[in-house]
Amino acid sequence: MGKRQNGEGNLYQRASGRWDARLSYTDPETGQPRRQAFYGRTAAEVRGKMKAARERIEAGAPVRDSSQTLAEWLAHWRDTTLAVSDRKEATRELYANLSRRHLEKGSFGAKRLDKLKPTDVEALVLAMRSQTKPAKNKDDDPVRALSDSTIRSAYTVLRQALDGAVRDGLLARNPAAQVKRPAVERVEARYLNADDVSAVLKAAEGSRYHTALLLIAATGLRRGECLALRWDAVDLDAGVLKVVATMGRVGKKLVTSEPKTQRSRRIVPLSPAVVVMLKAHRKSQLEERMRAANQWTDSGLVFCTELGRPVDGRNLLRTLEDAAKTAGVEDVDVHTLRHSAATAWLESGVHIKAVSDLLGHSSISITGDVYMHVSDDTARAAVDGLAARLGL
Repeated sequence: MGKRQNGEGNLYQRASGRWDARLSYTDPETGQPRRQAFYGRTAAEVRGKMKAARERIEAGAPVRDSSQTLAEWLAHWRDTTLAVSDRKEATRELYANLSRRHLEKGSFGAKRLDKLKPTDVEALVLAMRSQTKPAKNKDDDPVRALSDSTIRSAYTVLRQALDGAVRDGLLARNPAAQVKRPAVERVEARYLNADDVSAVLKAAEGSRYHTALLLIAATGLRRGECLALRWDAVDLDAGVLKVVATMGRVGKKLVTSEPKTQRSRRIVPLSPAVVVMLKAHRKSQLEERMRAANQWTDSGLVFCTELGRPVDGRNLLRTLEDAAKTAGVEDVDVHTLRHSAATAWLESGVHIKAVSDLLGHSSISITGDVYMHVSDDTARAAVDGLAARLGL
């Protein structure tokens, strides 16, 4: 038989020398009486566990964290909390994919919730940063497989999922919340000079999506904003368009949703040349609609397929890549046209606030970080211009 510790009626030492205790308490959620056993090699160790349990009960936390694996909880979180959240469908899809690919697999996903520590989260971030893929050329070094943005987003998913575990009483505290959010290094935007943009657009002449590429190059619209643009958001008489939606692929379907931020909802002025271009495009689309007859889908989109349906952004990208290859311009995607427009505006002296508004950035600081290469040249031009006016 074991013996009872003097003065502590619920603490016993077994014949083997190990200590155990029983804690009686009221479940804060159900109001039902509960008992929890604690074991240890010494009486002090068991007392410490009992003390921690009482503190958790007083704080409304579970006596013990859940022993289910992180992968099990993340799968449950995906099917419940994430699925009913008010996030955009594209964001829910992104978070679910990040969880499946980077959090639920391998040794990290196999960790139990009650064993997960902040250092485990830090180790995950380091492991993701160390993932590489072969370089394009055999003489080059391997390159990072995952971007800073992907790593940061995966951390965000983990933290939010563990917040849910705390809310549901499976954890007393969120270990990811004790880890600093991974930083994202600002990278200067890839852009083309005016001659290269003109060459690429000229090479795209005759393609179905030439007008869409021209509009992006002239206004700095995002690809999704351009493809979601409807005729009822375009006022050719006033020479403006309104950005009120964006289009992207979610799984196997194209989804139109509201812009990500309030500042992305904006009015964009159109030059006279762009107005003429869009008028010609509308006339051509009406003729195409007549030819399609009852097969036409009345989507109201400015840019659509031959039957009026939404355009997959990948088709726009393929058109641009083919044109860039023909023009002999390398490393170009649709976003490059947007960056090139912004760079041209800044280099011509347009105020950064106006450029930020045109691009729909959430803040001027983002514009400044993305277009650092322009700020240096602009600052030099400003200094030289002032010196000339002062006769220096």
